[in-house]
Amino acid sequence: MKKQNKFFGYLLIAIGVFYLLHHLDFAILQNYYSWPTLLAIIGVVFLIHSYSEKEYQHIFTGTLLVGLGIHFHGLERYDFWLDHWSVFTLIVGIALLMRFLKTKKELLLSCILIGISVIMIFSISLPDWFDWIYDVVYFLETFWPITLIVIGVYYLRFKK
Repeated sequence: MKKQNKFFGYLLIAIGVFYLLHHLDFAILQNYYSWPTLLAIIGVVFLIHSYSEKEYQHIFTGTLLVGLGIHFHGLERYDFWLDHWSVFTLIVGIALLMRFLKTKKELLLSCILIGISVIMIFSISLPDWFDWIYDVVYFLETFWPITLIVIGVYYLRFKK
């Protein structure tokens, strides 16, 4: 119970600072008073709590929320920001990798997700001699739900 109280303490402090800065109306922070910032703040609170209390299972949640907050900020603010589905799998892969660094679990899944994401991100514009990759990308984009089903069955049947 004490550790949960610390989490809520961190959360209240972070959200209080966010709204205090919003109320004080700092011009330099004007573009950051939005819901993606709150998402990232909650993620940072999860990370602070995870590392300070040595409860590393929350690293995934914290990294995921920070990544999503940054991504949604990028989509709102920058024209060059990549709006592709593979960014989400990249964020999940990085979150799993961050958790792996402390728990030593899920390295293979993390590497697979990051690898697929990088291939998909760079498959948008490739030289002519990589035309065969477009067929692979089309196949993966068409049948990726089957991959999720297979991974789910694997976790239900073999990961105990």
